[in-house]
Amino acid sequence: MKYKHIVWDWNGTLLDDRWLCIEAINHILKSRKMALVSNEKYRNLFCFPVIKYYEKLGFDFTFEHFPIPEFLEYYKNGFEKCNLHNDAEFVLRRIKELGFTQSILSAGKQNSLIRWVKHHKIEKMFSHLIGIDNEKADGKIEAGISWLKNSDFSSEHILLIGDTIHDSEVSKAMGVECILIDIGHVSTYRLKKTRHKVFSSLKSVLEYLTIEDQIKKPSLK
Repeated sequence: MKYKHIVWDWNGTLLDDRWLCIEAINHILKSRKMALVSNEKYRNLFCFPVIKYYEKLGFDFTFEHFPIPEFLEYYKNGFEKCNLHNDAEFVLRRIKELGFTQSILSAGKQNSLIRWVKHHKIEKMFSHLIGIDNEKADGKIEAGISWLKNSDFSSEHILLIGDTIHDSEVSKAMGVECILIDIGHVSTYRLKKTRHKVFSSLKSVLEYLTIEDQIKKPSLK
């Protein structure tokens, strides 16, 4: 078996929260009489470090604090309305049944990540929940490298799955392979420019794993 452990990104990959992020940023932009963002514009602009994304929208952080408190408040007040992506629970369960272990590596704050995952009652699917120590979405690479150094896995046995260009950067820094899902925060076109495999559904990940590791393919019905 080539892969033994799957490292998932959280926001946008397992959790369908793009709509909330767009709603939250438009709430702020509207209050400041700035141009709003569409779904398409958001997916073409969103990037890491996240402060650069805000600067693309016209924010100037020489005059205000980052992260923007209003965004954090809006998101925290609405996150319980976010659902997991279609088939997320099914795919996680089947991957676990096939013998893989799984973790989440997120740019979200550690205590928030734990709370989010428990809210969706899927914490038993994962051996580790790895977040960061700030609310700037900054430090995912360092968190991933630190986790890997202290894990029992070799980099060649790990597959990272995410929805942003930054996830490809994280995988490169960790020395692990990566596939990207275009159901989250970044457009398909931009993801394909990373030259990683890009899938359009979580079920495609399951199919890829069963074929790649020559395991009997499960029924996807």
